[in-house]
Amino acid sequence: MDNNEVLKQVRVDRVQFVELWFVDILGQLKTVTITTDELEKAFDEGIGFDGSSIEGFARIYESDLVLKPEPDTYLVLPWSKLPTVRFFCSIYTPEGKFYDGDSRYALKRYLEKIKENGYTMNVGPELEYFYFKTPENPGLIDQSTYFDFIPADIGSQVRNETVSLCAKMGMKVEAAHHEVAPSQHEIDVRYADALKMADMMVTLKVLIKQVAAEHGIYATFMPKPLFGHNGSGLHIHQSLFKDGKNAFFDEKDPNYLSSIAKSYTAGILKYIREITSICNQWVNSYKRLVPGFEAPVYISWGRKNRSALVRVPIYKPGKESASRIELRSPDPACNMYLAFTVILAAGYAGIDENLKLPEPVETDITDIYEMTAEEKAKNSIETLPGSLIEAIHETEKSKLVRDALGEHIFTKFIENKKIEWDKYRICVSQYELENYFPVL
Repeated sequence: MDNNEVLKQVRVDRVQFVELWFVDILGQLKTVTITTDELEKAFDEGIGFDGSSIEGFARIYESDLVLKPEPDTYLVLPWSKLPTVRFFCSIYTPEGKFYDGDSRYALKRYLEKIKENGYTMNVGPELEYFYFKTPENPGLIDQSTYFDFIPADIGSQVRNETVSLCAKMGMKVEAAHHEVAPSQHEIDVRYADALKMADMMVTLKVLIKQVAAEHGIYATFMPKPLFGHNGSGLHIHQSLFKDGKNAFFDEKDPNYLSSIAKSYTAGILKYIREITSICNQWVNSYKRLVPGFEAPVYISWGRKNRSALVRVPIYKPGKESASRIELRSPDPACNMYLAFTVILAAGYAGIDENLKLPEPVETDITDIYEMTAEEKAKNSIETLPGSLIEAIHETEKSKLVRDALGEHIFTKFIENKKIEWDKYRICVSQYELENYFPVL
């Protein structure tokens, strides 16, 4: 819809309030609410706000910024008691230029870059998360595991209600189920254009939390909330299309992967250490990325090997459009726009550099964690960064990430994450009190 069509639709839907959405540099949702009387002005002139109060945005002396809603992101929010719609916004400077600290703009900019060569990017995430009793008390609401069916289970009820509301919002859910850890669930969304999917993921996370709160429980996307159990991942299925066809598919290849797909995958493997801090941006993220809990640690790819970093799902005849690769390391607490941007940049660099994909790791030992050091060395298997600060040091040296995100986001993100690491580093944990205080 264009602006005029939106204004007509607002009257048809009897909308009373309009929420203007955007995210800060960490991917945290920000919103300002206006009435429908102000919507036409918002389209034409924008709504001003103080960028210096938003994490990673403008400095004090350049703080004025402007939000303009994008009409094609019009969505009626099904959980609002009063008729309310949301728009995702583009952020501008007072001079009318795109604001280079806007992470959504960073993704749009990179998608325009690949569009010049005829490509579009499709993304289909698997979103994992936990339900707990309250935000203050992360008490479990079940002791179930993968695909379990529990009659009268509150978690399953809340998840199914969430999926039902997804349909009302035009979001196609392919599957939803209980995950491996207790109180852990997963919702898989059908693939869509990368920008549209990033918007969907921000909306879905709000929806999950909203429905949970209405039932008196708490949903969290914290990567590793439980010691001794699996953490939550964001498995990102992805492919490039060109001229309406899947550029990743080749029926003559044994793995049904085109040369484009192979180079793209090789790019991700080459640059994954440099982009990990963007895809796994919290201290807690690295407590998930450890051996033994189904999260990938080793940089490799395979078809049947679910411990590999990149997995190529088995091809189903007649489903050429579904040919894709699955990156398994990101977690759901990342900034979706930035994560999609750097993943695409890494893959596309592989195409530009014509990188060759190494052999897949498909041995009798399908779990890389069970390989000896000699077997890993023989297969040239490296590891992901083991901590946030190690990941940040890798990113800090990365020309690829700097170019993909732009100087402003690149610099502000690293500054923020170094501050987070320093706060974590000087914190005295319960572990230290329990293990050191009695004996030292």
